[in-house]
Amino acid sequence: MRRGLVLIAFFTALLVGGLWSGKTFAPCSRPIAALAKFGLYVSAECPPPEVATVEAPREVDPPAVTVVAAKKREFVDRLFVSGTLVAREEAEVAARIDGLTIVELDAEDGDYVSAGQVLARLDRTQLDALLAQNDAATARADGAIEQSRNLIAQAEVQVNWTSDDFDRARKLAGGVMSASTIEQRETALKTAQAQLGAAKNALTVAEADRKSRDAERRELLVRVARTEVAAPVSGVVSRRSAKLGATAASAGEPLFRIVADGAIDLEAEVPEQSLARLAVGMPAKLRLPGAADDVEGTVRLVNQEVDKASRTGKVRIALADVSRARIGAFASGEVELARRSGIGAPASALSRDWAWRALLAL
Repeated sequence: MRRGLVLIAFFTALLVGGLWSGKTFAPCSRPIAALAKFGLYVSAECPPPEVATVEAPREVDPPAVTVVAAKKREFVDRLFVSGTLVAREEAEVAARIDGLTIVELDAEDGDYVSAGQVLARLDRTQLDALLAQNDAATARADGAIEQSRNLIAQAEVQVNWTSDDFDRARKLAGGVMSASTIEQRETALKTAQAQLGAAKNALTVAEADRKSRDAERRELLVRVARTEVAAPVSGVVSRRSAKLGATAASAGEPLFRIVADGAIDLEAEVPEQSLARLAVGMPAKLRLPGAADDVEGTVRLVNQEVDKASRTGKVRIALADVSRARIGAFASGEVELARRSGIGAPASALSRDWAWRALLAL
Protein backbone atom coordinates (compact mmCIF):
# COMPACT_ATOMS: atom_id res chain seq x y z
CA MET A 1 0.00 0.00 0.00
CA ARG A 2 2.75 2.31 0.98
CA ARG A 3 4.60 1.48 -2.23
CA GLY A 4 1.56 2.45 -4.34
CA LEU A 5 1.28 5.80 -2.56
CA VAL A 6 4.94 6.47 -3.31
CA LEU A 7 4.46 5.76 -7.05
CA ILE A 8 1.38 8.01 -7.20
CA ALA A 9 3.31 10.83 -5.55
CA PHE A 10 6.24 10.33 -7.97
CA PHE A 11 4.09 10.52 -11.13
CA THR A 12 2.17 13.51 -9.75
CA ALA A 13 5.42 15.37 -9.17
CA LEU A 14 6.60 14.44 -12.64
CA LEU A 15 3.38 15.80 -14.22
CA VAL A 16 3.55 19.05 -12.27
CA GLY A 17 7.20 19.48 -13.26
CA GLY A 18 6.36 18.90 -16.94
CA LEU A 19 3.58 21.45 -16.87
CA TRP A 20 5.82 23.99 -15.19
CA SER A 21 8.65 23.48 -17.71
CA GLY A 22 6.18 23.68 -20.62
CA LYS A 23 4.69 26.90 -19.24
CA THR A 24 8.09 28.35 -18.74
CA PHE A 25 9.98 27.26 -21.88
CA ALA A 26 7.22 26.46 -24.44
CA PRO A 27 4.05 28.37 -23.52
CA CYS A 28 2.68 28.08 -27.04
CA SER A 29 3.22 24.36 -27.48
CA ARG A 30 0.30 22.11 -28.34
CA PRO A 31 -0.01 20.36 -24.88
CA ILE A 32 -0.09 23.71 -23.01
CA ALA A 33 -2.63 25.09 -25.50
CA ALA A 34 -4.83 22.00 -24.93
CA LEU A 35 -4.79 22.58 -21.15
CA ALA A 36 -5.74 26.21 -21.69
CA LYS A 37 -8.86 25.12 -23.54
CA PHE A 38 -10.03 23.27 -20.41
CA GLY A 39 -9.30 26.25 -18.16
CA LEU A 40 -6.41 24.52 -16.44
CA TYR A 41 -3.90 27.06 -17.62
CA VAL A 42 -4.12 30.60 -18.92
CA SER A 43 -1.77 30.84 -21.87
CA ALA A 44 0.06 33.87 -22.98
CA GLU A 45 -0.69 35.52 -26.22
CA CYS A 46 0.40 33.02 -28.85
CA PRO A 47 0.40 33.63 -32.56
CA PRO A 48 -2.29 31.83 -34.47
CA PRO A 49 -1.15 28.57 -36.03
CA GLU A 50 0.06 28.74 -39.57
CA VAL A 51 -2.38 27.42 -42.08
CA ALA A 52 -0.73 25.27 -44.73
CA THR A 53 -1.10 26.83 -48.12
CA VAL A 54 -1.90 24.61 -51.07
CA GLU A 55 0.39 25.26 -54.00
CA ALA A 56 -1.24 25.66 -57.34
CA PRO A 57 -0.20 22.99 -59.88
CA ARG A 58 2.71 24.03 -62.09
CA GLU A 59 2.23 24.35 -65.76
CA VAL A 60 4.36 21.78 -67.63
CA ASP A 61 5.46 22.59 -71.14
CA PRO A 62 4.48 19.98 -73.66
CA PRO A 63 7.39 17.88 -75.05
CA ALA A 64 9.10 19.13 -78.19
CA VAL A 65 8.20 17.07 -81.19
CA THR A 66 10.13 17.05 -84.45
CA VAL A 67 8.31 15.83 -87.50
CA VAL A 68 10.37 14.04 -90.12
CA ALA A 69 8.71 12.50 -93.09
CA ALA A 70 9.62 8.89 -93.82
CA LYS A 71 10.99 8.62 -97.32
CA LYS A 72 12.73 6.21 -99.60
CA ARG A 73 16.40 5.80 -98.74
CA GLU A 74 19.35 3.64 -99.72
CA PHE A 75 20.65 1.25 -97.07
CA VAL A 76 24.22 -0.10 -97.17
CA ASP A 77 25.31 -3.26 -95.37
CA ARG A 78 28.96 -2.98 -94.32
CA LEU A 79 31.51 -5.28 -92.68
CA PHE A 80 34.22 -3.85 -90.44
CA VAL A 81 37.70 -5.24 -91.13
CA SER A 82 41.14 -4.55 -89.69
CA GLY A 83 44.59 -5.93 -90.28
CA THR A 84 48.11 -5.22 -91.49
CA LEU A 85 49.34 -3.64 -94.71
CA VAL A 86 51.44 -6.12 -96.68
CA ALA A 87 53.13 -6.19 -100.08
CA ARG A 88 51.09 -7.91 -102.76
CA GLU A 89 54.25 -9.44 -104.23
CA GLU A 90 57.67 -8.90 -102.66
CA ALA A 91 60.94 -9.67 -104.49
CA GLU A 92 64.02 -10.51 -102.44
CA VAL A 93 67.24 -9.39 -104.11
CA ALA A 94 70.34 -11.26 -102.94
CA ALA A 95 73.89 -11.45 -104.26
CA ARG A 96 74.36 -14.24 -106.78
CA ILE A 97 78.06 -14.51 -106.03
CA ASP A 98 79.73 -15.06 -102.67
CA GLY A 99 82.83 -13.63 -101.09
CA LEU A 100 82.92 -10.21 -102.76
CA THR A 101 82.80 -6.86 -100.99
CA ILE A 102 80.02 -4.31 -101.59
CA VAL A 103 81.69 -1.17 -102.94
CA GLU A 104 78.70 0.87 -104.20
CA LEU A 105 75.02 1.33 -103.31
CA ASP A 106 72.67 2.96 -105.79
CA ALA A 107 69.26 2.57 -104.12
CA GLU A 108 67.68 3.51 -100.79
CA ASP A 109 64.47 2.70 -98.94
CA GLY A 110 61.45 4.16 -100.70
CA ASP A 111 63.13 4.52 -104.10
CA TYR A 112 61.19 3.40 -107.16
CA VAL A 113 63.40 1.19 -109.31
CA SER A 114 62.92 -0.32 -112.77
CA ALA A 115 63.55 -3.90 -113.76
CA GLY A 116 67.24 -4.35 -114.56
CA GLN A 117 68.34 -1.21 -112.71
CA VAL A 118 71.62 -1.61 -110.80
CA LEU A 119 71.07 -1.43 -107.05
CA ALA A 120 74.60 -2.23 -105.81
CA ARG A 121 78.05 -3.11 -107.15
CA LEU A 122 80.54 -5.63 -105.81
CA ASP A 123 84.33 -5.56 -105.97
CA ARG A 124 85.46 -7.18 -109.25
CA THR A 125 89.23 -6.76 -108.92
CA GLN A 126 89.88 -10.49 -108.56
CA LEU A 127 87.63 -11.29 -111.50
CA ASP A 128 89.43 -8.74 -113.69
CA ALA A 129 92.72 -10.49 -112.90
CA LEU A 130 91.19 -13.83 -113.87
CA LEU A 131 89.96 -12.28 -117.10
CA ALA A 132 93.49 -11.11 -117.89
CA GLN A 133 94.78 -14.63 -117.30
CA ASN A 134 92.09 -15.97 -119.55
CA ASP A 135 93.06 -13.52 -122.29
CA ALA A 136 96.66 -14.77 -122.13
CA ALA A 137 95.57 -18.43 -122.17
CA THR A 138 93.29 -17.73 -125.13
CA ALA A 139 96.12 -16.09 -127.03
CA ARG A 140 98.34 -19.10 -126.28
CA ALA A 141 95.63 -21.44 -127.53
CA ASP A 142 95.29 -19.40 -130.73
CA GLY A 143 99.07 -19.67 -131.24
CA ALA A 144 98.96 -23.42 -130.73
CA ILE A 145 96.18 -23.72 -133.27
CA GLU A 146 98.10 -21.73 -135.83
CA GLN A 147 101.25 -23.74 -135.20
CA SER A 148 99.36 -27.01 -135.56
CA ARG A 149 97.90 -25.87 -138.83
CA ASN A 150 101.41 -25.02 -140.13
CA LEU A 151 102.68 -28.43 -139.04
CA ILE A 152 99.77 -30.05 -140.80
CA ALA A 153 100.59 -28.18 -143.99
CA GLN A 154 104.24 -29.23 -143.77
CA ALA A 155 103.30 -32.81 -143.02
CA GLU A 156 100.93 -32.91 -145.96
CA VAL A 157 103.69 -31.70 -148.30
CA GLN A 158 106.06 -34.25 -146.85
CA VAL A 159 103.47 -37.01 -147.24
CA ASN A 160 102.86 -36.06 -150.86
CA TRP A 161 106.55 -35.98 -151.67
CA THR A 162 107.38 -39.28 -149.95
CA SER A 163 104.35 -40.90 -151.53
CA ASP A 164 105.48 -39.93 -155.04
CA ASP A 165 109.03 -41.01 -154.27
CA PHE A 166 107.80 -44.34 -153.00
CA ASP A 167 105.65 -44.85 -156.08
CA ARG A 168 108.62 -44.20 -158.37
CA ALA A 169 110.82 -46.55 -156.42
CA ARG A 170 108.22 -49.26 -156.53
CA LYS A 171 107.98 -48.95 -160.34
CA LEU A 172 111.76 -49.39 -160.62
CA ALA A 173 111.82 -52.40 -158.38
CA GLY A 174 112.60 -54.82 -161.29
CA GLY A 175 116.41 -54.79 -160.89
CA VAL A 176 116.94 -51.04 -161.28
CA MET A 177 116.43 -50.12 -157.59
CA SER A 178 117.33 -52.30 -154.69
CA ALA A 179 114.82 -53.60 -152.23
CA SER A 180 116.46 -51.75 -149.33
CA THR A 181 116.07 -48.41 -151.07
CA ILE A 182 112.44 -49.10 -151.69
CA GLU A 183 111.98 -49.99 -148.02
CA GLN A 184 113.68 -46.74 -146.97
CA ARG A 185 111.34 -44.69 -149.13
CA GLU A 186 108.34 -46.60 -147.81
CA THR A 187 109.52 -45.88 -144.27
CA ALA A 188 109.88 -42.20 -145.11
CA LEU A 189 106.29 -42.17 -146.40
CA LYS A 190 104.96 -43.76 -143.24
CA THR A 191 106.97 -41.34 -141.12
CA ALA A 192 105.50 -38.39 -143.00
CA GLN A 193 102.01 -39.79 -142.58
CA ALA A 194 102.60 -40.23 -138.84
CA GLN A 195 103.82 -36.65 -138.57
CA LEU A 196 100.69 -35.50 -140.41
CA GLY A 197 98.50 -37.40 -137.95
CA ALA A 198 100.37 -35.93 -134.98
CA ALA A 199 99.95 -32.43 -136.39
CA LYS A 200 96.23 -33.00 -136.81
CA ASN A 201 96.00 -34.31 -133.25
CA ALA A 202 97.87 -31.25 -132.02
CA LEU A 203 95.38 -29.04 -133.86
CA THR A 204 92.50 -30.88 -132.22
CA VAL A 205 94.06 -30.40 -128.79
CA ALA A 206 94.71 -26.72 -129.47
CA GLU A 207 91.15 -26.15 -130.64
CA ALA A 208 89.79 -27.97 -127.57
CA ASP A 209 91.97 -25.80 -125.37
CA ARG A 210 90.62 -22.72 -127.12
CA LYS A 211 87.04 -23.86 -126.51
CA SER A 212 87.89 -24.46 -122.86
CA ARG A 213 89.30 -20.95 -122.62
CA ASP A 214 86.17 -19.59 -124.27
CA ALA A 215 83.94 -21.43 -121.78
CA GLU A 216 86.11 -20.18 -118.93
CA ARG A 217 85.76 -16.63 -120.22
CA ARG A 218 81.99 -16.94 -120.47
CA GLU A 219 81.88 -18.13 -116.87
CA LEU A 220 84.06 -15.20 -115.80
CA LEU A 221 81.85 -12.77 -117.67
CA VAL A 222 78.80 -14.23 -115.90
CA ARG A 223 80.53 -13.76 -112.56
CA VAL A 224 81.52 -10.24 -113.53
CA ALA A 225 77.92 -9.48 -114.50
CA ARG A 226 76.80 -10.75 -111.12
CA THR A 227 78.93 -8.12 -109.41
CA GLU A 228 76.13 -5.72 -110.43
CA VAL A 229 73.13 -6.47 -108.23
CA ALA A 230 70.12 -5.54 -110.39
CA ALA A 231 66.42 -5.29 -109.64
CA PRO A 232 64.49 -8.31 -110.99
CA VAL A 233 61.19 -6.38 -111.12
CA SER A 234 59.99 -2.80 -111.12
CA GLY A 235 58.72 -1.51 -107.80
CA VAL A 236 59.49 0.30 -104.57
CA VAL A 237 62.43 -0.62 -102.34
CA SER A 238 60.86 -1.49 -98.99
CA ARG A 239 64.06 -2.44 -97.18
CA ARG A 240 67.79 -2.10 -97.83
CA SER A 241 69.97 -4.43 -95.80
CA ALA A 242 73.15 -4.01 -97.89
CA LYS A 243 75.98 -2.03 -96.30
CA LEU A 244 79.15 -0.63 -97.82
CA GLY A 245 82.16 -2.80 -97.07
CA ALA A 246 80.13 -5.84 -96.14
CA THR A 247 80.80 -9.20 -97.75
CA ALA A 248 78.01 -10.32 -100.03
CA ALA A 249 76.54 -13.78 -99.58
CA SER A 250 73.84 -15.59 -101.50
CA ALA A 251 72.45 -17.11 -98.28
CA GLY A 252 70.97 -15.22 -95.34
CA GLU A 253 69.33 -11.81 -95.35
CA PRO A 254 68.71 -10.43 -98.88
CA LEU A 255 70.39 -7.16 -99.80
CA PHE A 256 67.15 -5.52 -100.93
CA ARG A 257 63.40 -6.13 -100.73
CA ILE A 258 61.23 -4.72 -103.52
CA VAL A 259 57.45 -4.35 -103.53
CA ALA A 260 56.56 -5.41 -107.07
CA ASP A 261 54.90 -2.51 -108.91
CA GLY A 262 54.46 -0.82 -105.50
CA ALA A 263 51.18 -2.70 -104.95
CA ILE A 264 50.07 -2.93 -101.30
CA ASP A 265 47.15 -4.90 -99.82
CA LEU A 266 45.36 -4.90 -96.50
CA GLU A 267 45.45 -8.42 -95.11
CA ALA A 268 42.59 -8.81 -92.63
CA GLU A 269 41.11 -11.73 -90.70
CA VAL A 270 37.34 -12.15 -90.98
CA PRO A 271 35.09 -14.44 -88.91
CA GLU A 272 33.99 -17.55 -90.76
CA GLN A 273 30.30 -16.55 -90.71
CA SER A 274 31.16 -13.29 -92.50
CA LEU A 275 33.71 -14.81 -94.85
CA ALA A 276 31.00 -16.38 -97.01
CA ARG A 277 29.43 -12.96 -97.64
CA LEU A 278 32.61 -11.51 -99.15
CA ALA A 279 33.31 -11.65 -102.88
CA VAL A 280 36.10 -10.44 -105.12
CA GLY A 281 35.47 -6.94 -106.46
CA MET A 282 33.50 -5.57 -103.50
CA PRO A 283 34.35 -1.90 -102.78
CA ALA A 284 35.87 -0.83 -99.48
CA LYS A 285 36.93 2.31 -97.66
CA LEU A 286 40.08 2.05 -95.59
CA ARG A 287 41.53 4.25 -92.88
CA LEU A 288 45.31 4.45 -92.80
CA PRO A 289 47.40 5.78 -89.92
CA GLY A 290 48.25 9.43 -90.42
CA ALA A 291 45.88 9.86 -93.39
CA ALA A 292 43.04 12.35 -92.98
CA ASP A 293 40.91 10.95 -95.81
CA ASP A 294 39.74 7.41 -96.46
CA VAL A 295 41.46 5.37 -99.14
CA GLU A 296 39.46 3.47 -101.72
CA GLY A 297 40.01 -0.26 -101.93
CA THR A 298 38.71 -3.39 -103.62
CA VAL A 299 38.49 -6.95 -102.35
CA ARG A 300 41.14 -8.77 -104.37
CA LEU A 301 41.34 -12.18 -102.75
CA VAL A 302 39.17 -14.17 -100.35
CA ASN A 303 40.97 -17.09 -98.75
CA GLN A 304 39.06 -20.36 -98.92
CA GLU A 305 40.78 -21.79 -95.85
CA VAL A 306 39.56 -21.14 -92.29
CA ASP A 307 41.95 -21.36 -89.35
CA LYS A 308 40.89 -24.19 -87.05
CA ALA A 309 41.96 -22.38 -83.88
CA SER A 310 40.65 -18.85 -84.45
CA ARG A 311 37.80 -19.73 -86.85
CA THR A 312 38.78 -16.84 -89.10
CA GLY A 313 39.79 -16.56 -92.74
CA LYS A 314 42.03 -14.07 -94.50
CA VAL A 315 40.94 -11.53 -97.07
CA ARG A 316 43.15 -9.27 -99.21
CA ILE A 317 41.95 -5.74 -100.08
CA ALA A 318 43.90 -3.89 -102.78
CA LEU A 319 44.61 -0.20 -102.14
CA ALA A 320 43.90 2.21 -104.98
CA ASP A 321 46.34 4.82 -103.58
CA VAL A 322 49.52 3.57 -101.88
CA SER A 323 51.24 6.94 -101.49
CA ARG A 324 50.32 7.08 -97.78
CA ALA A 325 50.56 3.34 -97.07
CA ARG A 326 53.45 1.80 -95.16
CA ILE A 327 54.07 -1.93 -95.08
CA GLY A 328 53.56 -3.39 -91.62
CA ALA A 329 51.23 -0.61 -90.46
CA PHE A 330 47.81 -1.29 -88.95
CA ALA A 331 44.77 -0.25 -90.97
CA SER A 332 41.01 -0.67 -90.69
CA GLY A 333 38.00 -0.06 -92.85
CA GLU A 334 34.62 -1.20 -94.04
CA VAL A 335 33.68 -3.45 -96.94
CA GLU A 336 30.39 -2.77 -98.68
CA LEU A 337 28.56 -6.10 -98.69
CA ALA A 338 25.18 -5.06 -100.11
CA ARG A 339 23.19 -1.98 -101.07
CA ARG A 340 19.39 -1.84 -101.19
CA SER A 341 16.55 0.72 -101.16
CA GLY A 342 13.74 1.05 -98.58
CA ILE A 343 11.62 3.40 -96.45
CA GLY A 344 13.71 5.19 -93.84
CA ALA A 345 12.84 7.05 -90.62
CA PRO A 346 14.93 8.34 -87.66
CA ALA A 347 15.84 5.67 -85.13
CA SER A 348 14.42 7.83 -82.29
CA ALA A 349 10.97 7.60 -83.89
CA LEU A 350 10.95 3.82 -83.79
CA SER A 351 9.85 1.65 -80.86
CA ARG A 352 10.79 -1.94 -80.31
CA ASP A 353 7.99 -2.68 -77.86
CA TRP A 354 6.06 -4.43 -80.60
CA ALA A 355 8.83 -6.99 -80.91
CA TRP A 356 8.63 -7.89 -77.22
CA ARG A 357 4.84 -8.09 -77.41
CA ALA A 358 5.09 -10.41 -80.38
CA LEU A 359 7.49 -12.64 -78.46
CA LEU A 360 5.21 -12.66 -75.42
CA ALA A 361 2.23 -13.50 -77.62
CA LEU A 362 4.07 -16.56 -78.83
